[in-house]
Amino acid sequence: MFTSFDAAAVSIVLAAIFGYLNHRTFRLPQPVALTVMGCAAALTVAAVDRFVPHIHMRAGVVRFISTVDFRSTLMDGMLCFLLFAGALNVNIHEMRKSRWAIIVLSTVGVAISTALIGGAFYVVAGIFGLAVPLIWCFVFGALISPTDPVAVMEVMRRAELPPALEATVAGESLFNDGVGIVIFALILASAMGTQSFSTVRAAALFLQAGGGGLLLGLALGWLAYRAIATIDDYRVEVMISLAVVMGGYSIANRLHVSGPVAMAVAGVLIGSRDVAEVMSQTSRDYLLKFWDLIDEILNAVLFLLIGVAIIVIPHNFAVLWAGVAAIPVALAGRAVSVAVPLLVMRPFTRLGHPAGTVLIWGGMRGGVSIALALGLPDSQYRSAILTAAYVIVLFSVLVQGSTIERVVGRRAGPASP
Repeated sequence: MFTSFDAAAVSIVLAAIFGYLNHRTFRLPQPVALTVMGCAAALTVAAVDRFVPHIHMRAGVVRFISTVDFRSTLMDGMLCFLLFAGALNVNIHEMRKSRWAIIVLSTVGVAISTALIGGAFYVVAGIFGLAVPLIWCFVFGALISPTDPVAVMEVMRRAELPPALEATVAGESLFNDGVGIVIFALILASAMGTQSFSTVRAAALFLQAGGGGLLLGLALGWLAYRAIATIDDYRVEVMISLAVVMGGYSIANRLHVSGPVAMAVAGVLIGSRDVAEVMSQTSRDYLLKFWDLIDEILNAVLFLLIGVAIIVIPHNFAVLWAGVAAIPVALAGRAVSVAVPLLVMRPFTRLGHPAGTVLIWGGMRGGVSIALALGLPDSQYRSAILTAAYVIVLFSVLVQGSTIERVVGRRAGPASP
């Protein structure tokens, strides 16, 4: 049996090997390369198991995936580090200028996307003979609507965007995860019959989770700022940032507020120029390099696990084709959920004409959607939702992830001075 340490060791070793091969040979974007190699490794194992069944390789990989517990690993561990690391490099002043676009896209936009994708998936599932109730289709819409901050921030590192557009893309990806997770929890509880859906209750839970996460993130960021301002020791300052992430995320879970929102807010504050001014250049350099390394390691492991997870996807052609048909559904839902808010807010934002295209194609799905899908309770609808989510994430990482730089370069134009 695999222990948790064995699972972590295998993940790191494979990520290092595949990362080395990609750097030496393929030179693809890291998320794309690791996902492809993870898929290839899993499919190779399945093929070997088919022709040499007595060695039970596939069963071993399935046990490995179950040992990792993808949902718990990401949602209760990796996500807080990834969000904080990504938020450190966001320009808080540009984010303030784009705050209304970020707020609306990460709240109203996610709600619109959930409704549209859920309704359309109900039709798609029916076409392929899958009797998925409408409420479970909305569960699917909720888990696939949040964009993945890890994939989006990876693109932000390589692309040159106008500052206002960069802040909007980054800010939305950081905050819509928390909103999407709250909406998902509400709809899932209704689908399971544990609680009836209520607009008042939904609003109250959203305010508690989102507002509480915002306040907790502000408090953690302010405390870290005050502590850093009184010392000049890069070791202690890096440790303070680590305490904010691990301690803060644990506190958020205990208080039932949004940990992702809290980590995004705290990261933006600690990465701001105000905090930079009270740190020595040595301390800031160590802080950024430490979190950049954490981000790279977890990023590599996450996309490797996304690829390997293909081995646990149900082998049902009707379900698989329904997942393929759901790709344009997800893209259309994203397009409408971005275009409508941007059209309404056009007089109040500084975003240029290409913002919609960049936000739509750059709104990639990733680990959060897979984690939520894998964490669904056993039911007759789980396989359809899990397969559709996996197919969309795979398309998003491989196709959108490998072409987004060209789309950004063509649409965004030169960066603003």
